[in-house]
Amino acid sequence: MLRAKKKISQKVIKEDKLVTTYFKAQTWYDENRKRISTIGGIVIVLVLALWFYSNNVRANNERATTELAKVFTFYDNGQYQIAINGIPERNITGLQAIVDNYGSTKSGNLAKFYLASAYYNSQDFDKALEYFKDYSGGNPLLEISALAGTGACFEAKGEHMKAAENFEKAGLKNADDPNAPENLVNAARNFGKVGEKERAVELLKKVKKEYPSSTAARDVERYIAEVSA
Repeated sequence: MLRAKKKISQKVIKEDKLVTTYFKAQTWYDENRKRISTIGGIVIVLVLALWFYSNNVRANNERATTELAKVFTFYDNGQYQIAINGIPERNITGLQAIVDNYGSTKSGNLAKFYLASAYYNSQDFDKALEYFKDYSGGNPLLEISALAGTGACFEAKGEHMKAAENFEKAGLKNADDPNAPENLVNAARNFGKVGEKERAVELLKKVKKEYPSSTAARDVERYIAEVSA
C-alpha cells in the first residue's frame, strides 16, 4: 500500500531557496572576487579624487576671493594697470594672475570679468575681448554685461556687424535689465553703420515702445532719422 507523501511546508521551500541562493551568490563571488576588488578599488579612487577635487576647488575659490578683495580697490579707482598686474612687492596679486591661477572658480570668473573691463579701459581691446568671451561665472547680469563688453570691443576694433550682434543679444537677453535699452540703441547704431537700416530702425522703435522713460529713448527719433537718411 502506497503511503501518502508528506506535505512539504512553504517554510521549508523558502528556506531551501534561500540556501540555494546563498550558495549561488557565494560561488559567484568566489569566481569574480578579483574583478570585484578591482571595481571596488576604482570606485574608492574615484570617490577620493572627487572629494579631493571638491576641497581643492573650495580652497582655490577662497584664495581667489581674498586676492580679488585686495586688488579691487585699484580697479574701482581707475588704476587699471595696477589692477591687472598687481603689486607683487606688497603681496597684492593682480587680476591677470588671479585668473591664471583660479580662473575656473566662482571668484576667479568674477576676476575674469573685471580683468576684461580693465583691459578695455586700458584700450587693449583684443585682451578685453578674450576675457569677456571667456567669462562663464553664471551671474545673469554679468553675462549680459560680458556680451555688451564684447560688443564694445568689436565696435572699438571697427567690426560693426559683430558689435551689433553682441549688443543685440545683450539687449534682448532680459527685458528687465536696466541696461537693455542702451544695449539695443548701441546695436542699432552699429547695424546702421553696416547698412542694416531696417534692423536698426526696428530696434530703435522697440526701445521707444518698451522703454519710453529710459535715458536711451530720449534720442530715439534722432537716431531713426539718422539711420533712415
